[in-house]
Amino acid sequence: MMEYDVTIVGGGIVGLSVGYFLKKAQPGLQLAIIEKEKDIAKHQTGRNSGVIHSGIYYKPGSAKAKNCRQGYDLLVQFCREHGIDFDICGKLIVATDAKEEEGLNTIYQRGVENGLEGLKILNSAEIMVIEPHVRGTKAVFVPQAGIVDYGQVANKLKECLEKMGTRFFFGNALEKISGNKKLILDFGNNSIVSKYMVNCAGLYSDKIAKMNGVKLRAKIVPFKGEYFMLKKNKRYLVKNLVYPVPNPKFPFLGVHFTRRINGEIDAGPNAVLALGREGYGKFEVNFQELAESVFYRGFLRLALRYWKVGIFEMYRSFSKKAFVKSLRRLIPEINAEDLEVGNSGIRAQICFDNGKLADDFLIEYSQNAVHVINAPSPAATSSLQIGSTICNELISRFQ
Repeated sequence: MMEYDVTIVGGGIVGLSVGYFLKKAQPGLQLAIIEKEKDIAKHQTGRNSGVIHSGIYYKPGSAKAKNCRQGYDLLVQFCREHGIDFDICGKLIVATDAKEEEGLNTIYQRGVENGLEGLKILNSAEIMVIEPHVRGTKAVFVPQAGIVDYGQVANKLKECLEKMGTRFFFGNALEKISGNKKLILDFGNNSIVSKYMVNCAGLYSDKIAKMNGVKLRAKIVPFKGEYFMLKKNKRYLVKNLVYPVPNPKFPFLGVHFTRRINGEIDAGPNAVLALGREGYGKFEVNFQELAESVFYRGFLRLALRYWKVGIFEMYRSFSKKAFVKSLRRLIPEINAEDLEVGNSGIRAQICFDNGKLADDFLIEYSQNAVHVINAPSPAATSSLQIGSTICNELISRFQ
């Protein structure tokens, strides 16, 4: 069997970033990446909104706050070095009533504590100077926010890794992990030996961790986000990025407007339970995975606590009228005929046995493995910093 120093499971942007820093630090390192799809970035990396997050939302001192701020700088530097198109266009977080203004003030203070400079609190008239069609009582302008195509970033990382001699195994999911001091990884008709493994399997990271003997009191519950797009003749309604004040009880940012780097305008997403970990279509069901979610005690406790929110999200998934009503809170001019169906993505969200959703990154370290178990948004923005951190941890073990 072929033997490697490190094997990464998962070819999304986080896994690629780990590999990139490992090969830069130790060019002679024998590195393999296992990806069950036929190419990289087919799931969360290739289906996200393309936003370069500033770090304004996250609790100061949290892993999300630290990694997002540091990852932001690394990402911008990487894009400049490799000629990847990006735009630091700024964004508005908009309150539409007095209650939302309270939440907006909290977000502003978090941004200040996280070291963001140039934040501005805007009144109704000032909002319309930046986004003429947006209506709100108060807003925070975040100048650091931007947009990029994370698929392009991932492809450039893959290109760099191939040049540095990384071996990619595509088309087979990891099926078994055995061994002690050295791990034996079985996938498809292949078996390889590896001194260390890094689990960046996204939607299946919890299953890979359990396969390696990690005892989790948690499970990934997949939440699907569905988007509409503004028709081309209506793109003038949004200049850049327009967000609502999010519900602080959930790690989701709410239905918003996002200009993509190609000029398209996304409207969404909602947040509904996916009918499978990769069930992107509205009626695409994986019955086994759906049962794993709905009969999981953590999800049942979550559902009992927030059943009203869940029912509304499901209703909005099937009612374009309800979706439009949510969008009109920010842009009253929006009509149903202005929208066409867009893409969907699935968030790999850890839910604990007690029914609480993880609101921070969760990375578990064991003797010869690293498991990136919870890394939803802003993981793409943070990916290079996460990769650098894991790289440094592994390098320290080599010595």
